[in-house]
This record gives sequence, structure tokens and C-alpha cells, in this order.
Amino acid sequence: QGQLMESGGGTVQAGGSLRLSCVASGRTFSDYAMGWFRQAPGKEREFVAGIHWSGGSGVYANFVQDRFTISSDNAKNMVFLQMDSLKPEDTAVYYCAADRHGAIIRTLPAAYTYWGQGTQVTVSS
Repeated sequence: QGQLMESGGGTVQAGGSLRLSCVASGRTFSDYAMGWFRQAPGKEREFVAGIHWSGGSGVYANFVQDRFTISSDNAKNMVFLQMDSLKPEDTAVYYCAADRHGAIIRTLPAAYTYWGQGTQVTVSS
């Protein structure tokens, strides 16, 4: 069984930065697509960014607006989300997820097989 574990969340002021990390274990993810999602209180879980496990160009939600960068480090079995110019509306629990059908980056949460437990990101104004 694959396992994902996020870290790096916290509280920052608007305009600040955070780097989220996701470590994968328990199976090979070489054919998977990796995604970051977020869920704010009272809202549905939404796609933030995705990348193929082997790397390459990331795919981003429109609201990211060049503020976030997704990357992977296969040697460390890790995926990262660098978040800059954070806004209060970015406050949410952020989840790392893995999609076994990795040929394309899918944006629906239901497409993803494995999920981490989430890490809280709070941006104060």
C-alpha cells in the first residue's frame, strides 16, 4: 500500500512563503501523477497543482497565478509545493495525492488513489 505524508504547513503573513513537502513510501510511484489539493472550511477539495512523478512541467489551477511551483525529487521519493506571495484566501488544509493513471495530470480528487493526512496552511492578513 502506498503512503503519503505531508509536512511544511504553518502560519505566515500575507505575502510570505511556505514550502510543503510530501514523502511517498510503500510502493513504486514511477508511473503516477502527483497532485496537491487544498480544502478550506465549508468548501470542496480543489486541485492546486500536479506533476508527473518523473518530473517535467507542472500543471496549475488558475488561482495559482504563477505564485506556486510544484517539483519532484525521485531520489528522495518526495514532491514539493513552493508557495510564494501567499494570500489569506490560500488558507486551507493542503493534501498530497497520487494518481495511478499518470499519463495526464487530472484535476478531480476522485481520480487520485492515495492521499496524505494533510497539513494546515494559515495566511494572516
